[in-house]
Amino acid sequence: MGKTLIKNGHIWSAHDDFIGDILVDGDKIAAVGKDLDKVYSADETIDASGMYVFPGGVDVHTHMELPFMGTSSADDFETGTLAGLHGGTTSIVDFAIQTQGNSLSDCINHWHEKAGNKAVGDYAFHCAVTDFNEKTAKEIPGIIEGGITSFKTFMAYKGALMIDDKMMLGLIKDVRKHGGLVTVHAENGDIVDSMVEHYKKEGTLDPKYHALAHPPEAEAEAAARVMDLAHYHDAPIYLVHTSCRQSLDRMKQNFMREQRIFIETCTQYLLLDDSVYDQPNFEGAKYVMSPPIRKKDDQTALWHSLQCGHIHTVATDHCPFNFCGQKDMGKDDFSKIPNGAAGIEHRLELIFSEGVKKGKITMNRFVEVMCSQPASIFGLHNKGTLGLGKDADIVILDPNKKHSISAKTHHHNVDSSIYEGWELTGRVNTVLARGKVVVRDEKADQVEKGQGQFQKRNKFNFSL
Repeated sequence: MGKTLIKNGHIWSAHDDFIGDILVDGDKIAAVGKDLDKVYSADETIDASGMYVFPGGVDVHTHMELPFMGTSSADDFETGTLAGLHGGTTSIVDFAIQTQGNSLSDCINHWHEKAGNKAVGDYAFHCAVTDFNEKTAKEIPGIIEGGITSFKTFMAYKGALMIDDKMMLGLIKDVRKHGGLVTVHAENGDIVDSMVEHYKKEGTLDPKYHALAHPPEAEAEAAARVMDLAHYHDAPIYLVHTSCRQSLDRMKQNFMREQRIFIETCTQYLLLDDSVYDQPNFEGAKYVMSPPIRKKDDQTALWHSLQCGHIHTVATDHCPFNFCGQKDMGKDDFSKIPNGAAGIEHRLELIFSEGVKKGKITMNRFVEVMCSQPASIFGLHNKGTLGLGKDADIVILDPNKKHSISAKTHHHNVDSSIYEGWELTGRVNTVLARGKVVVRDEKADQVEKGQGQFQKRNKFNFSL
């Protein structure tokens, strides 16, 4: 791989911006500055005049080919990471989920088998713990030393994924001891299960009752409880897919006791409101996910928290299921609708269009929450920045190009889009992944199955 010079782009980081050049040598960034063509020669020059240039996106919450609710998510590691590349996401952190009764190593090995010969973008794993005991506790040090430094827990999905508070306490303590980070799906599973049972007894089985069965109070209570458990062990905690004002209020209270809390939200919670569940002809099923889409007031709270720094990352929880053949498993019972939707391809463009262009967040903050901070929190030390010697993961975006989202043109391996018909301003034009041009003029270029590499991650930085 030779040298590539990106010329005259508007280069953005989390803290500054300027018009300049980037020299890529092999798979690394070799120089950043002005008039680099006067100092260096290159094999290829890309003119980025009028374009925004920033680090490759890092999505730290995806579920590729996840077995769930009697089926599997529609994107595998090839189609999912390819969709990501089209939208400027060059790295993901997926979830290797333990089957209860099996070892943690078994699930990690299984996910390596899924991803290793398929992924076209770089990837890492969280290890999702569903059965914490003396045996699994002994595996944690080796898993962290092997570069998987974060562990996912669920406070919902009883009988399949959920762990109790005793397990949570033990896991938080052991992971902290060895330099890892626990991430949490915060929903009170007992509240959710009781509400599901209530609506089913009432015979109210439409998709909107999924949302009503997952009230914001269930999320806020679980978030507050796990923050207390983490505080007991002076451990950092990362709360995934935060969706509502009530949870944010609890989290902000805990900031005051100097607790290290990291908050993630997702694109859909910033952009959609619960009116989507009122669509006719079962269309609301496309939006069934957990937590569900909330109210407009929650959007307002999330955007404010995102700009002022209370929210640290924007991910997708990318977990798509086809409307025909998968979502319709719950045609007559909302509790059987597979939970999840596609989002990885449009994350950057949606937040740029709806956030940056509409003045809800700055461009610097955009780079921080979409690229730099996800990489920093999760120890992806070569990602998320355009620094010298870092991986040459680079996005070149046309900030003024208008386009629309449609299932007919997206690259997700799924038959529908929760953003169908959305008109956006800002389009990813060119993407480099470890120095290789993988998207050129909005089309995949030089992409080979299995070219993505597993990323070993650093231990958690307790100074964050």
